[in-house]
Amino acid sequence: MSMTVHRLKLSALLAICQVIDQAIDLESALDGVLQILSELLSMQRATVTLYDPETGHLSINASYGLTVEERKRGVYRLDEGVTGRIFQTGEPFYVPDIEKEPLFLDKTGSRRVQRGGISFIGVPIILHGDPIGVLTVDRLFEDEVEFEEDVAFLKVVATLIGQFISLNEKIKAREAALKRENTSLKYQISKNTKGPYIVGQSSSMVEVQRQMEKVSPTRATVLLLGESGVGKTLIARIIHELSERAGSPFIKVNCASIPGNLLESELFGHEKGAFTGATASRPGRFEEADTGTIFLDEIGELPLGLQAKFLRVLQDKELERLGGGRTRSIDVRILAATNRDLGDLVERGKFRLDLYYRLNVFPIRIPPLRERKEDITSLLNHFLHKMADDYGRSIHLTATALDALIRYDWPGNVREMQNLIERLVIMTDNDRITLEFLKSYLAPGQTPVVEETLPLSEGLPHRTSLKEFERNEVMAALERSGWVQYKAADALGLSARQMGYRVKKYGLETMIAEGRARLRRMKETQM
Repeated sequence: MSMTVHRLKLSALLAICQVIDQAIDLESALDGVLQILSELLSMQRATVTLYDPETGHLSINASYGLTVEERKRGVYRLDEGVTGRIFQTGEPFYVPDIEKEPLFLDKTGSRRVQRGGISFIGVPIILHGDPIGVLTVDRLFEDEVEFEEDVAFLKVVATLIGQFISLNEKIKAREAALKRENTSLKYQISKNTKGPYIVGQSSSMVEVQRQMEKVSPTRATVLLLGESGVGKTLIARIIHELSERAGSPFIKVNCASIPGNLLESELFGHEKGAFTGATASRPGRFEEADTGTIFLDEIGELPLGLQAKFLRVLQDKELERLGGGRTRSIDVRILAATNRDLGDLVERGKFRLDLYYRLNVFPIRIPPLRERKEDITSLLNHFLHKMADDYGRSIHLTATALDALIRYDWPGNVREMQNLIERLVIMTDNDRITLEFLKSYLAPGQTPVVEETLPLSEGLPHRTSLKEFERNEVMAALERSGWVQYKAADALGLSARQMGYRVKKYGLETMIAEGRARLRRMKETQM
């Protein structure tokens, strides 16, 4: 190797290291490396072709000297052409004259008008002993450089590229982990600042919360499934608040509450004169939700005629107002909910199959209250505190009234519970709700039979429910007070000694320590 070529390659390696060190993403780093190979060393049409595990193919991820169309054509099977051979063998490959090499396919079509003979050199990009891609360059015949020297140099460059790809993947994984942790912390902050949050720690609701935190930072369409009143609207709101769209509009539309002949105009808007009474143009709810989130409740009630237009919005993020011909682009995340079986509607021809698949990207099922009875006392406690704040009145449930509500099936789910507690606060003249007073406010035929002398069935004895109720009261007071015992004691009207006794009695020491640690982490992230 001549001294001039040697110096050029050292300069190129230094420049490549600087590009990799300063690059902010994989694509810009690879483009910079290939530009250096081409401009400093006359290695033309340099490409980095990487294996895509989703497609099982090799495709050009970065190039220099290829047009966009030529680059798109650079897709290879693992057993196809020179690129496939280099990848499968993990060995360099040199083509002295591409016109005489049957394995050389020129799938990009970039060499059809090249004057003079072209040599081709490719080396594998190896990571942890396995090939992950291929680095290739062209050389002109008249270049007075031994191909062995080029191969040795390109192997060094390929090693640098492999290490940078590995580092980039680790950074992405770390960013994803930080995003998930940030979402979880945002949810804890929402709980502590009276923002929207889930009440209840049953295993099924913990799983719902885990799914929410996982999907919220993404752009994925979410389908919320569950009976009426389980809290689908609340969960949709939380997903929006935990996403990057939190500062943008959250638009809620109930597809069942708007007549079918008006729903198209409501969703997509209309132009002046589109129908009788359309005296002015008006944007629809999708346009109002631009850059934010639209929540379509009772999506199963969407008329079949509107489903094709809605599908276009889902697929292309485009719509046209009723009576208009102009196509409008929108950036909207779609959340949908239903209490109906969409699969059954598809089988009966009342819901489009392609729309069902588009909506069902990330389904979350919210269980009815009767399937998570361990959450009932926490929810009752939550609504009693809420009504105390709203109406300035504190009421309490007698033991038998509480037992009855635990055994009650709650056909209207959480919504029914909230409405019930509000009615009780309004109607009672006392601060204690007895079973006798409660009976008339429960759904007809649903009132459980509870005797003062009989324990609760299904492993929930009378004293256990009271103990659990008191424990939930103490936990809620601690959380509202930032896990400071004396503040919680003051809120409950207890002395510090009485509070300490209850903390020890219910084994809350670990929970207090964890709560304080969460608050410290939140403060650190906000600094």
